[in-house]
Amino acid sequence: MNAEVRNEKLFGVIRAPHVSEKSARLGEHNQYVFEVAADADKNHVKAAVEAMFNVKVVAVNLVNVKSKTKSFRFRAGSRKGWRKAYVRLSEGQTIDVTAKP
Repeated sequence: MNAEVRNEKLFGVIRAPHVSEKSARLGEHNQYVFEVAADADKNHVKAAVEAMFNVKVVAVNLVNVKSKTKSFRFRAGSRKGWRKAYVRLSEGQTIDVTAKP
């Protein structure tokens, strides 16, 4: 039962792949970018990627993306901040982040 709880937590760590021009360039160097949970740490992200995609992760770097202040109809508001992870895989391994599940 304890293993099930851990697996559920791991599958909640990775929210979505982050697709942008920079992440596409990083894909050429075995790096992939994911939006992750705000409370995730490097060990959780590494375990989640290895479990979900059957790959070997070499390194994980986490970045907190700060919220932006925006105005909407003359009122100030802010977008939500989020966290992203740069994941480097070992040589010869890839992830297809554009494939639908």
